[in-house]
Amino acid sequence: MVAGFELAEVLGRLLLAARGLTGASPISGVPVAIVLGLLLRNVVPLPASLGPGLKFCTTTVLRLGIVLVGIKLSVIEMARLGVAGVPVVVTAIATGLIFVTWFNRRMGLPPRLGTLIAAGTSICGVTAIVSTAPAIDADEREVAYAVANVVAFGLFGMLAYPYLAHALLPGSAAIGLFLGTAVHDTSQVVGAALTYRQIYADDAVLRVATVTKLTRNLFLAAVIPLLTWMRARDGAAAGKATATNWRTLVPSFVLGFVAMAIVRSVADAMLDGGGLALGVWDRRAWNTLTSYVGDTIGARWLLGTAMAAVGLNTSFSVFKGVGMKPFAVGMAGALVVGTAGFVMAYLLGGYVTL
Repeated sequence: MVAGFELAEVLGRLLLAARGLTGASPISGVPVAIVLGLLLRNVVPLPASLGPGLKFCTTTVLRLGIVLVGIKLSVIEMARLGVAGVPVVVTAIATGLIFVTWFNRRMGLPPRLGTLIAAGTSICGVTAIVSTAPAIDADEREVAYAVANVVAFGLFGMLAYPYLAHALLPGSAAIGLFLGTAVHDTSQVVGAALTYRQIYADDAVLRVATVTKLTRNLFLAAVIPLLTWMRARDGAAAGKATATNWRTLVPSFVLGFVAMAIVRSVADAMLDGGGLALGVWDRRAWNTLTSYVGDTIGARWLLGTAMAAVGLNTSFSVFKGVGMKPFAVGMAGALVVGTAGFVMAYLLGGYVTL
């Protein structure tokens, strides 16, 4: 995990420097940690005694990381996007979930793989994948394929979409909406928006893109139970008995994720009302605390460790027989979600308050 995040920082800065830009690395350390784990697993014989520890990382550590990431999300931020911006987000998410699930089935790929690619493409990239995986009992191979998809096509969007948006979309709000819905991972969205700001001197695009992405992330709490229910329904249709009570549809870690988002929303509302967050922290201290809990502990230490363990659990042999079909699904999904985001941003961008 440590090596993955350090390497991502180096690679990200090299990528920005190659384009004459500066700023935070647009490359997430999570997929880099997976790749390093994969390489280590398949080059060095690992002792069987590591098995229990790796399992602990891909279960308990992963779920705790998902819970803590919830504190990064606030309904207040979604409200700031306005009534015109939310339909853009909802349309992009719904389009991606429906299309990717359908196309994955047409390609004859495992349903769980399609579910992970759909979640990653439609909502919030790697975070959506690692949050959905335990809810649908996805295996390491499916997680690795899905993460590779959102990294590859999200990186393409981060590099290409700022220039496309500048050429075709009218105004900062529309451009921010498009970047926030069409690019997959949070770090990639921020990278795309920072690129636009540095090249075209437009701070508004960064603000709108960031809030749009946070709004997408909030829908994770609703989409995970939906995807779990869809998998249970498909299992029942195939003659497999699957429990469908609310406890199976809404796993405990999702409830924790929602609880943390509620705490963040309540505290933000108190700050907006002129008070202290939860009666204790001012805005600066609260932002520092939530960033440390959500970004440093949750997303970096816990999810990064869990995904490194996914790589360490995965042999290259599991990828045999699947080929490039998952990447065809991921590419088609990225194009469809990007198109939906572009059309909705073009139509409704003028109604969003910057």
